[in-house]
Amino acid sequence: MASKRSLPEEDFTCPVCFDIFKDPVVLLCSHSFCKDCLQKFWREKKSKECPVCRRQSSMDNPPLNLSLRNLCESFLKEKSQRASGGSEVLCSLHGERLKLFCLEDKQPVCLVCQASRKHSGHQFLPIDEAALDSKEQLNAVLKPLQEKLKEFERIKKTCDQTASHIKVQAHQSEKQIKEEFEKLHQFLKDEEKARIRGLKEEEEQKSLIMKEKIEEMSKEMSTLSDTITAIEKQMVAEDIIFLQVWTCGFSSVGNSTCTLQKPQRVARALIDVAKHLGNLRFRVWEKMKDIVQFTPVLLDPNTADSSLIISEDLTSFKEANPRQTLPDNPERFNVFGCVVGSKGFNSGSHYWDVEVGHSTRWCVGVTTESNQRKMDTISWERVWGVEYGQCSIGPVHKLKQKLHTLRVHLDLDKRQLSFSDPLQNTHLHTFKHTFTEKVLPFFFSLVSPLSILPLKPSVTTGHRRLC
Repeated sequence: MASKRSLPEEDFTCPVCFDIFKDPVVLLCSHSFCKDCLQKFWREKKSKECPVCRRQSSMDNPPLNLSLRNLCESFLKEKSQRASGGSEVLCSLHGERLKLFCLEDKQPVCLVCQASRKHSGHQFLPIDEAALDSKEQLNAVLKPLQEKLKEFERIKKTCDQTASHIKVQAHQSEKQIKEEFEKLHQFLKDEEKARIRGLKEEEEQKSLIMKEKIEEMSKEMSTLSDTITAIEKQMVAEDIIFLQVWTCGFSSVGNSTCTLQKPQRVARALIDVAKHLGNLRFRVWEKMKDIVQFTPVLLDPNTADSSLIISEDLTSFKEANPRQTLPDNPERFNVFGCVVGSKGFNSGSHYWDVEVGHSTRWCVGVTTESNQRKMDTISWERVWGVEYGQCSIGPVHKLKQKLHTLRVHLDLDKRQLSFSDPLQNTHLHTFKHTFTEKVLPFFFSLVSPLSILPLKPSVTTGHRRLC
């Protein structure tokens, strides 16, 4: 034992975990490691090489190093004794070493205790065997706790990813909101300039008309004023002179003056304020339909499989190559190529058009909100739709003809789901089904993108519809 005590602790230390060997195994290169440490090292490296000298090993399960294990156990025992002052634990009644464990009383006893009346008829085990049995029982309790800890670690990792993704989503959404409002602001600025320009043009046009009218009237007033002055002068002249002038033709001036037309007011000379200000906000809002679009169904990016990239306006998706790293939130599909709409339906009539384009494998329809999303394959029995390219099973209707656009009409009040080709105006298929829970628009495609087409917006005033 003296030789064992003279060995340093480093000789009993695993070069991988740097702890005392536990179930040491030895490789052909003579290096030893804990069995679990070596297997973990090989799994991470994906290569069976020695962690010390990097020599490849031909053995999947290297043999146990029994001599080293015994030495380690002796070393740990001596170390424990040294830590406790080197004294053994003795029986408090008989002063003997505690070598046995009483299974009835659940306590260690000495050989004298075993022969005493107190333990008559009891069953005993050696201390090391009893400790081993207890450790096995404790290990049975420990393993579920370890598995639960691993599950907590996995969920925490998902939560960490989700927290990071929330910041990314918030940043991207804020950027898009600003861009969209900037477009609206620019539209309003342009519309303001156009309407002010129209007002200025009318002001200039009508001001010019009034200027010309005023100049014309000023000339007529000047001529008329001169005529009046001349007549007034003749009126105060001597009679003989007045008559001479009158007979010389001045009377014709008076007759012509009497035939002058009365000055006319200019109709509609003022600014058409009603045209510029009447229902101004409504007219601007009405005109905005030329720059905005409405899509009846939007995709929910939080449900998209990581193989899909959702467009910024949430109306289309395409393949992601390579796959994205996204949080494994409960709503997300892990089924390749699947995504659902952001809004579900419980009642009413709804329709949307989908451009399937050149996709050779796709499925479009609806699915129940509770449909399984964390499986290798989706439960197609809970998908009602049409597909092309033999990509599904169950109630999904298979199409033989290739389409460009598919129209989906969900009428929950009539308990039916219809599909048609809006370009050819042909009916494709109708499901008669009573949905007992909320349904979501469902989309699946491989390789080629799918797009949900916008509807032409309209403005309705009373019984009048402005398209």
